[in-house]
Amino acid sequence: MKYRHAFHAGNFADVTKHVALVAALMRLTVKERPLFVLDTHAGSGRYEIEGSGEAAAGVARLLQRRPGVEHPALERYLAIIRELNPGGRLRAYPGSPWIEAALMRAGDRAAFCELQPAEAGALRLLFRGDARIGVHARDGYEALGALLPPAEKRGVTLIDPPYEETETDFTRVTDALVATAARWPQGVVIAWYPIKQGAVAARLHRRLIDAGLRKLLVAELCVHPDDSRAGLNGSGIVTVNPPWQFEEDLRRLLPPLHAVLAEGGAGRTRIATIAGE
Repeated sequence: MKYRHAFHAGNFADVTKHVALVAALMRLTVKERPLFVLDTHAGSGRYEIEGSGEAAAGVARLLQRRPGVEHPALERYLAIIRELNPGGRLRAYPGSPWIEAALMRAGDRAAFCELQPAEAGALRLLFRGDARIGVHARDGYEALGALLPPAEKRGVTLIDPPYEETETDFTRVTDALVATAARWPQGVVIAWYPIKQGAVAARLHRRLIDAGLRKLLVAELCVHPDDSRAGLNGSGIVTVNPPWQFEEDLRRLLPPLHAVLAEGGAGRTRIATIAGE
């Protein structure tokens, strides 16, 4: 499975990840002190999705069938989608940099990293003139060591690799989470991962627990059984040092999202603190 931003933009996994990202940023921006945002695998920031079947089963379905929950993070996420698509016709989907920029305030700062030259160029064009944002054509894993800890002290890092080599990427994500938590203990670190086989995700969790990370929150949404042959059965995020009340946000948000995104109620959701209080 090659999970690339442009091919899968707006699918159920993007919806899950981005609603959670909005919730985390909304919690972090409650305090007035400035934030630093680091996106290690930023992509191009905006994607054309008109005619995409994956988006039709993801963000388009969410716009058509609102979940049975009212939550500020969901409302903000949907507002971002609508602002990007004036007139009501769903043509484009925001990548994580677009969403992060929408939640950032005047005094916040971001570094968006993208190794692919074409996507890095598109990202620079998208945020030209925005003094808050620096676009780096560099390896995102390397940037974790080079750019952290930030002067702002507070902030969030999103690690969202393409998982072209699944086992290798899971190992690199594990190592990155452990190293980043040690380098920036007060930072929030969120890593996205695909669920193609439930046992693979479970190994990621076990490695992180064994590494001694103190505060670990896992949130998963699957639209197929964990080990079905559908390809991408679900996805999850693991958060190191989650923001205050972020777990409660996810407990309110994920089950209603699942009810909309999963045909016939297949799959599952899971929100669990696997290390720490």
